[in-house]
Amino acid sequence: METNNKKLTLFSLAWPIFIETALFMTLGIVDVFVLSQYNDLAAGAVNTANQATSITTIVFSAISTASAVLISQYLGAKKEASASKIAALSITLNFAAGLIVSAVFLLFNQPILSFVGAKGEILSLAGEYLSIVGGFMFLQAVLTAMAVIIRNHGMTKISMYVTVGMNVLNTGLDILFVLGFDMGVSGVAIATSISRVLGTAVLAAVLFKKVEKPSIFKHLKPFPLKDVGSMLKIGIPGATETFLYNLSQLVITSIVLNYMAAEQLITKTYVQNITMFFYVFAIAIGQASQIMTGHLIGAGKTDEAYKSGVKAHRFALLIALSISLIGALLRYPLLGLFTSNAEVIELGATVLLINVALEFGRSTNLVLIASLRGAGDVYFPTACAIFSNWAISVLGSFLLAVVAGWGLYGLWTALAADEIVRAILMMLRWKSGKWKTKSVVKEH
Repeated sequence: METNNKKLTLFSLAWPIFIETALFMTLGIVDVFVLSQYNDLAAGAVNTANQATSITTIVFSAISTASAVLISQYLGAKKEASASKIAALSITLNFAAGLIVSAVFLLFNQPILSFVGAKGEILSLAGEYLSIVGGFMFLQAVLTAMAVIIRNHGMTKISMYVTVGMNVLNTGLDILFVLGFDMGVSGVAIATSISRVLGTAVLAAVLFKKVEKPSIFKHLKPFPLKDVGSMLKIGIPGATETFLYNLSQLVITSIVLNYMAAEQLITKTYVQNITMFFYVFAIAIGQASQIMTGHLIGAGKTDEAYKSGVKAHRFALLIALSISLIGALLRYPLLGLFTSNAEVIELGATVLLINVALEFGRSTNLVLIASLRGAGDVYFPTACAIFSNWAISVLGSFLLAVVAGWGLYGLWTALAADEIVRAILMMLRWKSGKWKTKSVVKEH
C-alpha cells in the first residue's frame, strides 16, 4: 500500500496497532487488577460496568467503521479532499453522539446495571464507577474518531505513542488512588477519566498538526447529507453487528449473575481479562488488513486485496493459536496473578483449556470481518452475527450452562461454537470473492 509518498506493508501497519490495542486494553485490565488486590467484588463490578459502556458505544462504532472504510477507499482513489470531509464529519458526529451517551450514563447508570442483573453491592459499586467513567464517554468518542483518521492515513505509530502515555498515566494514578489513598472504585474511575482527557488533548494536537488542518470543518458547510447517507449505509450494518454481539454478552453476563454463584462471575472476569491478550494481535492485524483492503479496493486492485486478506488471516491465526496454547500451559500462574481463591483458579484453569478452540474462530473473525468491511461488504457479516450470536452463543449458553448444568464450562463451550461457526462462514465469503464488487467509492 502506498500513502504519503511511502510504501506501507501489513506488518508496518499492524505492529503499532498491536501495541496500541494491547495498551488500550490494559487501561481496563489495570483497573480490574488493582481492584483485585483491593476487593474481588469491586473487580467484578467494574467488569460489569465496562460491559455496559461497550454496548452503548455502538454509535461510535458505526461512525468509526464507516469513516475508516470511506477514508481508506478515498485515499486509495487519490480523493484527498473527500477523505478530509469524511474526517471532519466523523469527529463532529462522534462528539455529538458522545455527549448523548455521557448524559445517559450520568442519569440512568443504576437502571442500566439493574437491567443486566447487577444487584446488591455489585450494583452499588458498578454504579459508582459508571457515573464517573460514563460521564466522560464523549471524550472516548472523539478519541476513537481521531485515531481512526490517523490510522487510515498510514500513521499508526502516532496513536500508539498517545496510548502508551495514557496507559502509563492510568497505571500510576490507579496505584496512587486505590492502593495509596484507598479510594476504591472511584479511584480507578477518576484515573481512567483523567488519562482519557489528556490523551484526547494530545491526539487532537497531533492530528491537526501532522495529518489534517482545522480548516477541514469548512467542508461541513453546507452540511454533507449525502456523505452522512454513505456513512449510514456502511455504519448501520456494522453497528448492528457490534450491538448484537455486545447485547449478547450482556445477556450472557445476566445469565451468570442470575443463575451462577459469585465465584463464577469472578472467574469469568479474570479469564476475560487474561484472554484479551490472546487475541489482541488478531485485532491489530484485522485493523491493518481493513486499511490495506480499503486502499487497494479504492485503487481498483482487487486481486492484491484478496491476497493481502489471506496473508493477514494466516498470520493472525498462527499468532493467536500459539499464544492461547501458551496461556493454557501457564493457566495456573496467570490466574494466580489475580486471586488466591482456589475454587476460582481451578474453574478458570479448565475454562482456559476450552478457550483454545474459541481463539481459532475469534482470530479468523477479527481479521476477515475487518477485511470485508474494508472492501465495503458489511451486510453479510451482520446477517451471520444475528444468527450466530443468538442461536448459538446466547441460547447455547443458557442450555449448556443452566439447563445441562455445566456452569461456566457450558457457557465457554457455547461461545467457542459461536466463533467457529462464524469463522467458517467468513472464510467461505472471502474465498468467494463476492466482496470485490462492494466498493463504496468509485474510481477516477
